[in-house]
This record gives sequence, structure tokens and C-alpha cells, in this order.
Amino acid sequence: MVISVASYKGGVGKTTTAVHLAAYFQQLAPTLLLDADANRASLGWASAGKLPFKVLAYKSGIRHVSEFRYVVVDTEARPEEGDMKDLAEGCDVLVVPSTPDALSLRVLDETAGILEKARANYRVLLTIIPPKPTRDGDDAREYLEGRGVPLFKTGIRRLIAFQRAALDGVTVDHIDRQNCGWLDYERVGEEIAGMLPTQTNRVGA
Repeated sequence: MVISVASYKGGVGKTTTAVHLAAYFQQLAPTLLLDADANRASLGWASAGKLPFKVLAYKSGIRHVSEFRYVVVDTEARPEEGDMKDLAEGCDVLVVPSTPDALSLRVLDETAGILEKARANYRVLLTIIPPKPTRDGDDAREYLEGRGVPLFKTGIRRLIAFQRAALDGVTVDHIDRQNCGWLDYERVGEEIAGMLPTQTNRVGA
């Protein structure tokens, strides 16, 4: 089962999302995280050796895909239109993180249009949502729902614990005593699990 995480815009929590989704699916079955981004952010996160799943560079890791039930791909940043279509066709679920600010939403409009044409099985994940009483998250959700963009029911809150987790090479549940960040990703993982087909494996196809 292949879950790709991709975005046209940087700074939206793409690698954070890939790492935490891999941690969620590792609880269900052996999971591999493939780092396809030139900045090697997932590999850097894993360099401390504290993550509960395997992380490999995409090109060298592709040969190991058959050893895992789930594969999460941290894709290259800012893919071209054709690359985005290829990503959509090469995975079972495409996760598109986006922050709720106006600039990100404008970029997301273009992304959604491309993915709709490709008939991709995708959903947008709102990330780095500022706390109440700020309405950025609610306003972004209303805007995207009004445009028919498929959204995950759960968004990811803005927490300093995510930054600390990346520095320490762990998932956020090791940092945040209230477990808020992990619970957000756990709910997203549950939604993705419900979107996955029963049997497929298309990485590198």
C-alpha cells in the first residue's frame, strides 16, 4: 500500500506528515518511508536511529518495497505538473499538506485542478493550524469545501513540539505530554486506512 505526500509549496509540513504517517502505519504492519526529496529531510530525521520504522533513500530503497506492507513516500519538493500526475498514478493515496494561509490556498487551487484532471485519489491535509481564537483553519476549510476540494476531517495543529521532535529524531508523542500532535496524525492515519484498497503495490511501476 503506497501513500505519497506531496506539495507544490514548501514549509507546509510535508516531511513531518510523512514521518508521522509512517509511524502510524508501522503500528499496523511493517512500514517503509522512502525519502525522494533532494534535501533528504526524512533521512536526516531518522539519522538518530530512534524512529520505529525503516527510512531509505528512494532510489536505493525501491528494491526493498516488497518486504513491507505499507510504503510512505516523502516526495520531491515542488514537483512539476507532469510529476504530480505521475505521483498520483503511482500511489494508492496522495496526501497534499497545506497551511491555511492565503498564499498556500492559492497554490493549492492550482494543485487541486491538476489532480482532479488526473482523477487522483487524493485529499488535502490542513497543517500548522494556529490555535483558537484564530479562525484561519476554519476559514480555510470552509473555502476549500466550497470549492469541492477533498479534505481530511482532521487538521494538524501548530505545535512547537513538532520542531523539537525533528531535532531529537523522534515522533511528536515523545515530546508532547498531552499527545495532541500524535492524536491528530493518528486520526488522519485512520482516514487513510479507510481509503486504501485491499491489495496493491505500485511503487516504481
